[in-house]
Amino acid sequence: MPRGRYSLHDPHDQTLLAEEHFQCAPGPTGWRYVSQLTTPSGSGSGGVPRKGTVAGSVDLTLDELGRPIRLELHAAGWQVRGAALDGVTWVRTDPTGTHATEGNVRAHAFTGTSPAFLVATARLLRLTPSSSATRVRLVAFTEPVLAPRTVDQSWALVAREAHTTDNAPLVVDEYQVTALDTGERHTVHIAGDVVLAAPGIELEDLESPPSVFP
Repeated sequence: MPRGRYSLHDPHDQTLLAEEHFQCAPGPTGWRYVSQLTTPSGSGSGGVPRKGTVAGSVDLTLDELGRPIRLELHAAGWQVRGAALDGVTWVRTDPTGTHATEGNVRAHAFTGTSPAFLVATARLLRLTPSSSATRVRLVAFTEPVLAPRTVDQSWALVAREAHTTDNAPLVVDEYQVTALDTGERHTVHIAGDVVLAAPGIELEDLESPPSVFP
């Protein structure tokens, strides 16, 4: 069961936005990822490091085909619960808890700033190096208010390399992801169920090797 910490940065100016402490694991019916986001740590009196405050959380469960069967997000008092139903369906609740809005889009899955969504999309598409680029429609929830936005992307698996480790070989997939509305391209490196590198995402700590999907 991989457990570790990502740092999340603004991909344009590299400002540290949050740290995401996560654990994830495949199971008999799919894959689950849970995490807690904290504000960037700083220095207290006398330069002593202090811990950041909780800024949100992610709880995502996929079925064996990579479809989101349960999503729960929290950020700045806002909450989203969603699942794959007639496309994807979600309920978004405001900080007071008095108003809830429901949404539904003919999309394949969800996305957002958490590295979990990159693993989930890769799992859903199951590309091979010989596959052509595949188009996918996603509903993105953006911080701080988890506002929904529909995005279209193109994913291509451009390389797969096995790296020698003290245990089993570590297979790293390199994806090229293109935003179809702007044409902007970026590269994502994933090993099993852990994102090794992506724009705005750095893997800072990993206590155990990534899980290998069947």
